[in-house]
Amino acid sequence: MEILDSVLHGFQIVLQPANLFYCFLGCLVGTLVGVLPGLGAPAAIALLLPGTFHMSPVSATIMLAGIYYGSMYGGSTTSILVNIPGETASVVTCLDGYKMARQGRAGPALGISAFGSFIAGTIGVFILVFLSPPLANLAIKFGPPEYFSLMILGLTILTFLTKGSMVKGLIMACLGLILGSIGTDAISGMYRFTFNQLILYDGIGLVPVTMGLFGVSEVLLQIEEGVKREIFQTSFKGLLPTFKDWMDCKWAMLRGTLIGFFLGILPGGGAVVASFASYGLEKKLSKHPEKFGTGVIEAVAGPESANNAGSTGAFIPLLTLGLPSNVATAILLGAFMIYGLQPGPLLIKNHPDVFWGVISSMYLGNVMLLILNLPLIGIWVKFLKIPYAILFPFILLFSLIGVYSLNNSVAEIVIMAGCGILGYLMKKFDYEGAPLILAMVLGPMMENALRQSLMISRGSFLIFFTRPISLILFGTAIILLLLPLLGKFRRKITMAAG
Repeated sequence: MEILDSVLHGFQIVLQPANLFYCFLGCLVGTLVGVLPGLGAPAAIALLLPGTFHMSPVSATIMLAGIYYGSMYGGSTTSILVNIPGETASVVTCLDGYKMARQGRAGPALGISAFGSFIAGTIGVFILVFLSPPLANLAIKFGPPEYFSLMILGLTILTFLTKGSMVKGLIMACLGLILGSIGTDAISGMYRFTFNQLILYDGIGLVPVTMGLFGVSEVLLQIEEGVKREIFQTSFKGLLPTFKDWMDCKWAMLRGTLIGFFLGILPGGGAVVASFASYGLEKKLSKHPEKFGTGVIEAVAGPESANNAGSTGAFIPLLTLGLPSNVATAILLGAFMIYGLQPGPLLIKNHPDVFWGVISSMYLGNVMLLILNLPLIGIWVKFLKIPYAILFPFILLFSLIGVYSLNNSVAEIVIMAGCGILGYLMKKFDYEGAPLILAMVLGPMMENALRQSLMISRGSFLIFFTRPISLILFGTAIILLLLPLLGKFRRKITMAAG
């Protein structure tokens, strides 16, 4: 009953006209971000973050959360009609969704992706409601050693799951830790790595870095590559899937929801890994796996359900542990801190309006997204026809205005431009930005937890191995780091024996 009362309190918060408007605005912008290839939820959240500083924390977090999970809905539209994923998590949808469109079944493909996303998002929110309070109660038992070990494990899992080299992921994480250490030492009050520059006394801002790495860099890359978009002309009639479609997809959507939600909880997991895992599982369980890739509807329903449930699951570690599991939630964590909130076990107690307001907004957000995605598909297709030559200058202009409005500082514009060039080079040489951003956000928190732990133990590092929870978390991180080395060692032994 206590949880039900809390959810009802959350609905009282979100049904206030201002919060209802910001929930709708977040879902609308999220859908548009998902429809337009190349932008992505992290860049959109970073671009709009400066505009939220004059809003209440509840309204701001409701809107930013809506952008994040809303972008997962819109990504399927471009995957099915253009064969270009609007979101990375919608890459798998291209395989069968576009083939369905070529066969004249774009309507059912778009319809089942929207309904699958709605069902997965709604189930995910139900699980989130009942799972968050127990996890928050468990997290209260965490002290500085446990938090340090948890953050080490989070960064390790993220670098372990990066698409490219693990070494490159670790390099990016180390660079993020260095950037996060710039500024004033929270314990001693000394300035570090500031080079007597006033702008660096408070550290490098998260907003200009994320805008540069994900917004500006994407503009530079798209201008260079000149992506051509051929929108497949088809009828959007028959958006409601047939009874046979529902029968073919019902278990795929349920499996995708469960896979997506629980993979979304893991650092580095999230919607992308969930969608690939769902596709692989459906192909393995299918009675006709040879048809996958030719336009099978369950191959659209499963991954689309998984990526939406994954985006919902990502809020579990963010809200209950204060640990982001991907780039978008890392930026949301930074936003929480800017608003004067500390995500973690005490968020439910100290800021129930924010915690339950955000969760309750997801119920309404999923309904809004279903309404936005089915009847308005024709409008989203119009947006797809906007030339990049018009779209990208507006993105750059919005980035410049947004960064400058933070502190009226030209130096932060320079930081954004520098990070934009760095992000462009990272994408060219296959270095991912996710480990850098997560390490930059978690770095100061890790350092404080480490130093507090050493103060408690009077300088002994054994404190991380004598406390059971810390030992398990730290041990898991070490095992994950050693796994690639063990694999190489085993291959050498096999080659030598052969």
